[in-house]
Formats: sequence, structure tokens, C-alpha cells
Amino acid sequence: MLFRPSPTKKPPGLIEPCIPTLASRPPTGPQWVHEIKLDGYRLIARKQDDRVRLFTRRGYDWTDRYPLIVKAVATIGASSATIVGEAVYCDDMGLSISDDPHSRRHDERVSLYAFDLLELDGEDWRPRPLKERKARLEKLLARATAGIQYNEHVEGDGQIVFEHACKLGLEGIVSKHRQHPYRSGRSKTWLKVKNPGAPGVLRFKNDEP
Repeated sequence: MLFRPSPTKKPPGLIEPCIPTLASRPPTGPQWVHEIKLDGYRLIARKQDDRVRLFTRRGYDWTDRYPLIVKAVATIGASSATIVGEAVYCDDMGLSISDDPHSRRHDERVSLYAFDLLELDGEDWRPRPLKERKARLEKLLARATAGIQYNEHVEGDGQIVFEHACKLGLEGIVSKHRQHPYRSGRSKTWLKVKNPGAPGVLRFKNDEP
């Protein structure tokens, strides 16, 4: 296992990510929405005027690593934006390939599947409920270029969504409470349920940057 020490000083203004709590089964009820858990790296993309920077959940600057994401974020129609997503390399069917983001063989083709909006044009969107943040993010990325796309969610029975994800060999799902604001750190309003047979789960790793 490769040990990566955390940065001694995190970038000014970097927002700590929300970390889902591991659950044994998906939650139920209409207040929950469900997203496919993609096998990649969590990234926080920050645009300020003409400058774009990409940070990992622990504060590493990976701006030079994913040029396609940087180019796409730069074209977003906003003077400033802070977007959270998963850096993923997908096959022709749109399914994430478990080993590629970690091997770095296709860094130039990795895209950001964006799932949350934290700031837009100087306004803090974190206090707003998830449903509003996702709706605004979807609209913001409606005309985005290759390199960033809105990560869709599914409503309905979480168990059915999870079982379907397992049949496809995906890593699992993340269920999120649609009414809650964004909170940094470990959260019980975001619940992840892992597919025990998925390659990304079977692969032993504890080197999230």
C-alpha cells in the first residue's frame, strides 16, 4: 500500500467534502434519491474567472493530471463555480473501468461526473437542499463540453436500484436525502451501499488521495 502524506497546508478556501456513511442496505422512502457509485477519484473542481483548479478530497492539487476536465470546467457559463464529482474513465457503454483511474494510463481521457454544486458566481449553495443544488447543477452543465457531465440520480425503491447496480457489476450506490444541505465531513444523510462482488470493492486499497 502506498502511503501518501496529507498536504501540510490545504489550499485557501478549499471546502471539505461530504463523506457518505457506509450502510448495509439502502434507505427507503420518497425523501431519498440514489446515484450509482462510480469507481474513480473524488474531485473538487474550482473555477474562478479564467482559472481552473482540481483538488482531491484531501487537498492535493491535481489540476495538471486531468486536462480534459480542466478544459471542460473552463467553458462553464459562470464567473466562478465549485463543483464536486468523481473523476472516472468509462468504456464505450458508459460504465466506469475500475482500474484505469488508478493506473493513470488514460489520464487525458478521464471525465468528471459532477453530482453537487457548492458555489456559483460567488453565492454559497451549500445551505440549499440537495434537490435544488442538483437541479441548478444539471442546468449549468446542460451545454457542457466533453470532460464534465451531470451525474444522474434515480428515484424510487433504493433496494431495486442497488440490485440493478449489482447485476451490472457496479460498485454500488450512494443514497442521498433530497432535503438536506451540504455538510462537510462524515454524513448520515448520504449513505453508501457497496456491491461486495464489484472489482473496485474487491481491490484492496486505502490510498485515496
